[in-house]
Amino acid sequence: MIRTILRGRFGTVLASLFAVCCLLGLGGPQATAAPSSDPPPASLSWTADLHRHGPAEVNIRHQNGVTVSDLAFHPAGDADRRGYALTELAVHETGRPVRTVHAEAKASVPAGAEVAVEVRGRQSGRWTEWRQAVGGTATLPAPASAVQARLVLRAAPGGARPVVTGLRLTATAAPSATQQRAGVQAAAAALTYRVYATREGLVGETTANGHVIRPRDHFVALPSRRALSPNGSGQYSVRVCNPANGRCETAPVWDVGPWNTHDDYWNPSSTRERFRDLPQGTPEAQAAYLNGYNGGRDEFGRRVANPADEQRLGQRHLPVDRWVAELAHGPAGRPG
Repeated sequence: MIRTILRGRFGTVLASLFAVCCLLGLGGPQATAAPSSDPPPASLSWTADLHRHGPAEVNIRHQNGVTVSDLAFHPAGDADRRGYALTELAVHETGRPVRTVHAEAKASVPAGAEVAVEVRGRQSGRWTEWRQAVGGTATLPAPASAVQARLVLRAAPGGARPVVTGLRLTATAAPSATQQRAGVQAAAAALTYRVYATREGLVGETTANGHVIRPRDHFVALPSRRALSPNGSGQYSVRVCNPANGRCETAPVWDVGPWNTHDDYWNPSSTRERFRDLPQGTPEAQAAYLNGYNGGRDEFGRRVANPADEQRLGQRHLPVDRWVAELAHGPAGRPG
């Protein structure tokens, strides 16, 4: 069990956050390609339908493609005030295990705007975490027989909207040797961390997946979209417990941030989005606040005044009596 410190802002907090389904292979051996006598991998290509409404959409306008609808909208705790939109596209069954996905987006992206393509895979009924197609290509944490993509759009500071009019995806089949190693990775046991945390509040505002926060709500936020669930689902969740009395409950991951949005600190350094010089299990905001890491600032350049928001609970109250909590991430996403 790996432990760090977790702290509350609105009262004493003692909770154990157990991610039953966030990611594949946390803390386990990383699947790597190895010499193999397998035939060359085959590729599969398909074009995403951007004219139909996706299974999950946040602030999306369909107009000769997809773009940001309300320029004033951004997630509740997000430091980035640019207009935000997200759409999940239809799941594509590949018919064979694939590992790498290449994305070709046809888009108009004004200066200061942003379009990100993220993909995830499903195998044996369970989802991997999301991976951004940086440079157009994403490697899934494990082979998958179904692939889903989503688009995350940000308008320019002055209000110019990005517009995506086409998206073509190409998946490459995984060699069997890689599949076997990934199976070991997927079976890795959950790891447990202690990190700073607090309650989110912000009743009436909207989270990164489109959920409108209610009084006594029940969800968590993590500082990376890699574990963001669709609104209303628990595909990526954490289990919250009070070690003092053994009381536990499971909460879905419905928000991102607020200090960072690209800090999947639960992953090994080799696959972490940013801050790869930090130990696995150490959030950047915590290191910035306690140790002056990154000059004491988050990824947006803000000085971290309190690392409590690095892992945030919603409005739902848990019986607590200390300032410390634990976070543990499990090996795989839930069926869905």
